[in-house]
Amino acid sequence: MKNFRTLLLIAVFTLGFAGMSNAQKIGHINYQRVIDNMPETRALTANLEKIGKTYQGEIEGMKKKLEAKYQKYTAEQATQTEETNKKRAEEVQLDKVKLDQAQQAAYQEMQGKQNEGLEPIVKKAEKAIQDTAADKGILYVFDEKSLIVKKGVDLYDAVKAKLGLLKDKPKPQQQK
Repeated sequence: MKNFRTLLLIAVFTLGFAGMSNAQKIGHINYQRVIDNMPETRALTANLEKIGKTYQGEIEGMKKKLEAKYQKYTAEQATQTEETNKKRAEEVQLDKVKLDQAQQAAYQEMQGKQNEGLEPIVKKAEKAIQDTAADKGILYVFDEKSLIVKKGVDLYDAVKAKLGLLKDKPKPQQQK
């Protein structure tokens, strides 16, 4: 019985020390910060902004034409026949539907381009994080934003060096 207690104590201490050594194999990283500071992400963002401005210009042009047509038809409404006014109202409604469809199509295309562009960026970031964790002997890496206590190894600087990340963008200041 005494030998059993001794073996039990040895087992508890051994497992306790093994658990402590595993505790050192946990790391964390601000994943979104990595993605945001990759040169590829900044290039993608600039490209999407450029495309977005093109779409915005086209949509604004459509809106102005629609408004001009509506104002013209409203001004001439009293001098036109009921049938003409009805056709014009349908025409304005059809143009409004076309405008809405153009806005939706532009939004969907922008989303598609963003998703398509982010896929290789995310894969590259994940590979760099995995490689860095392997180099440092880290078994688990958590996203920093979901942690309450951050006592593990922060991998950001190592991943930053591996990927050649850019400086953090300054946060926009809120107006008072």
